[in-house]
Amino acid sequence: MGFLDSIIGGKGATPKEEEYMDLDLAAYEDAAAGEEPALMYIKIATINDLKDTPRIKDEVYNNNIVIIDIQKLKLDKITFERVMKDLKDVARDVNGDIIGIGDQRYVVITPTSVKISREKIGGGN
Repeated sequence: MGFLDSIIGGKGATPKEEEYMDLDLAAYEDAAAGEEPALMYIKIATINDLKDTPRIKDEVYNNNIVIIDIQKLKLDKITFERVMKDLKDVARDVNGDIIGIGDQRYVVITPTSVKISREKIGGGN
């Protein structure tokens, strides 16, 4: 079995349990905690209703990129439209950008001078 076969699993290759390596993500997070602060962070958020938007808006105004799960918000069309208007207004205010991804399940909003390309990389059309 060649190197590439060992990575992608050649014909009939079934990896054995001892071939897997456990990753200690807690050790990485502890190491990252001691690093100097970054100029920009990517934050993860969920919006369930209108009261969740101020914190997200603050993050964008603080020069962070926010990826927002809007799945539950889409259950209420009126609230969904109002929240989306607020988020679009924030993106415009800071000269950032906003886009829906993942079958419109997520929204990414960026701060000042960060634009999102609409061109997909790889994976076909």
